[in-house]
Amino acid sequence: MRNMTLTNPVDCSASVPRISVEFFPPKSEKAAEQLLQAASELRSIQPDFASITYGAGGSTRSRTLEYARRLKEDLGYTIMPHLTCVGHSRDELKEIIAEFKDAGLRQIMALRGDPPQDAQDFTPHPHGLAHANELVSLISEHYPECNVAVAGYPEKHPQAPNLETDLQNLKRKVDAGADFITTQLFFDNQVYFNFVDRCRAIGIEVPILPGLLTITSRQQAQRFCAMCGAVLPEALDQALAAAGSDPAAVEAVGLDWIHEQARELLKNDAPGLHLYLLNRAGIALQLIERLKADRLLP
Repeated sequence: MRNMTLTNPVDCSASVPRISVEFFPPKSEKAAEQLLQAASELRSIQPDFASITYGAGGSTRSRTLEYARRLKEDLGYTIMPHLTCVGHSRDELKEIIAEFKDAGLRQIMALRGDPPQDAQDFTPHPHGLAHANELVSLISEHYPECNVAVAGYPEKHPQAPNLETDLQNLKRKVDAGADFITTQLFFDNQVYFNFVDRCRAIGIEVPILPGLLTITSRQQAQRFCAMCGAVLPEALDQALAAAGSDPAAVEAVGLDWIHEQARELLKNDAPGLHLYLLNRAGIALQLIERLKADRLLP
């Protein structure tokens, strides 16, 4: 792995764009094998860090920590575990952060989190936190040595009334001590560029790492767009539809699209790429090889 300092993992002044990947903790032995196989294969592209998600209400707490440790200790990854406010008191959150620290995990993706599947709305723990900026503040106050990332929504958080309100919420997270922003997935780069411009206009100066999805099916892309409020461009949707049920054809469409996205982003000085992998390595490996051939990565 490339050495990445804990104080600033996404450094806009760095000569090499940062590449990061996201895993989710497995729910079965077969899924665990898939995750570890993908992580092993991805070592060849030397990601600067890997994030690992955290289930609603802490439902994957132990598995998040277990696989964060395994990826770090067995495969040498720099790990940024996710942490959410859902279902936890302030004291419980501090205990979890202490567990992360004891495992050598001093980078945290701080999120409000989604409610459990059986709940309609987010309800904070009676002794907990209601917003991600409060979680950032808690980490900054009690664990200032930790590096903190937060999420940004280029097309607006689905629950925000408008983009302006969402941007102000993001600014509160940054002002609370966030070191950089990782965006939700998007398929139209102009959305990202506009988002960065709007962030800079209101005084958000931290690096904004674009998040890209490695598409493996049309249904998957549609589902993720519905979940996070992203728009699936008509041209991409039609290309995926034309590929039909042929996995190789679908993967080729997805690879071509993400490659063009990545090329334009890196040529326009994005600080790197954050790849939503769904615990699969293939498209990411091919993407990095193409970007190396383009001389956009070393």
